[in-house]
Amino acid sequence: MRKLVLFLHASLDGFVEGPDGEMDIGWVSYDADLENHAKEILSTADTVIWGRGTYQMMHSYWPSVPSNPSASEYERNHAEWIEKTTKIVFSTTLEQVEWNNSRLVKENIEEEIKKLKQQPGEDMVILGSPRFAHHLMQLGLIDEYKITVSPVLIGSGLPLFHGIKEKVNLKLVENKSFDSGALGLVYQTVR
Repeated sequence: MRKLVLFLHASLDGFVEGPDGEMDIGWVSYDADLENHAKEILSTADTVIWGRGTYQMMHSYWPSVPSNPSASEYERNHAEWIEKTTKIVFSTTLEQVEWNNSRLVKENIEEEIKKLKQQPGEDMVILGSPRFAHHLMQLGLIDEYKITVSPVLIGSGLPLFHGIKEKVNLKLVENKSFDSGALGLVYQTVR
């Protein structure tokens, strides 16, 4: 059975976005170590899961990267990976998705995720989309949490965890520390 993996960056005080909204992530300790860590995490995934906002933001940026002369090698490689990866967008307001290998799901989120888990393939990764991830957490659908924690306190913003009504037991299966002081944590949901 395929796993549904949440991959997010968080501040030490538990926020995934700063007080200025979804692009307020300049506090992430992103360097070559975290690039390699992200590449390793995404190497086990063949499907990206997004909500509407993150899909639109990603679609407005990544397709232009290969022709951008100032893009780094890492950015060009990531753009190539994301272009060929299956992208499933969950939205009740979008009418269509136009990015290569994208599919729109407008209803029955829980049923659709459960069906996807039964299909052959590698991991499915929620790449960003923290608000949508909150909903999937509430439904108990996330199998692994892959969180990088940056060594910074930002004081307010969007929390990593929100709206969880019942206890969720997790098992730490991996932890890494990076030169920047960031931590890479991997927790599996105990069912």
